[in-house]
Amino acid sequence: MRMLLTTALALSLTNGLTADEKLKGIACRSVHLGYAAPAGSAFYNEMTVEKSADGTYFMAAGFNLGYFGIQEKADGKKVVIFSVWDPTSGNDAKKVPEDQRVKMLHKDDAVRVGRFGGEGTGGQSFLDYDWKVGETYRFYVTAKADGTDRTAYSGYFYLNDKKAWKHLVTFSTQSKGKLLGGYYSFVEDFRRNKVSTTKVRKAEFGNGWVKTTDGEWVELTKARFTADSNPVTNIDAGLKGSNFFLATGGDTQNKTTKLKESTDRKAGGKAPSDLPQEK
Repeated sequence: MRMLLTTALALSLTNGLTADEKLKGIACRSVHLGYAAPAGSAFYNEMTVEKSADGTYFMAAGFNLGYFGIQEKADGKKVVIFSVWDPTSGNDAKKVPEDQRVKMLHKDDAVRVGRFGGEGTGGQSFLDYDWKVGETYRFYVTAKADGTDRTAYSGYFYLNDKKAWKHLVTFSTQSKGKLLGGYYSFVEDFRRNKVSTTKVRKAEFGNGWVKTTDGEWVELTKARFTADSNPVTNIDAGLKGSNFFLATGGDTQNKTTKLKESTDRKAGGKAPSDLPQEK
């Protein structure tokens, strides 16, 4: 899960830096792609990490109430993460009333599940998986009503080595009847130790699809480039072949797409035919 530094820690890390170094901050700038698509009941996306570094979250399939991707942790360990938010505001997971918390409806035996806080609260799941740079991974999220005021979100990850989908977890959260919307991807540096800013993080995203609430598959062909408030300019996004890409940190230069501008890729793909049955 994305990690936020306390003010005290941030001050300690920037102590003694020049004004220019303070401007650049202690972390690579977080960069995002927002996909244009209607409300849906399923979201499929593929991602290939080109360059990684310890303390990076490559998020492939984000939506209005959760996100799904892979991490390289600070110790080099690699995991798959699927998370869903509680409907409440605040950052203390223990203060959320039981009836307003994310509920777990399914968990694979290999998956660890817990609660998170610090940037909102909710349920999170972890699968230890030694993903590889240069290899394409597949992510699939489904959504269906769970009673009158909740939605059940299921996260499926394709195991390339076993050529099979794994249903990691299903989380239910209060959603006011909404299914899927607000589709996005991001690349984030959560190492945040000054040295992390010198390392390039880059990933490609492609063959994305949304299944509308009417059952029609819509191809993701437009993505808008955004970033967090970190003022550094060593970020980039755009097209590489038929895929979108995001890059941040190190010697990255913003030569392809300006912030807040959109990039279009050519349509003409076909929705995958081997997706798991929605549960």
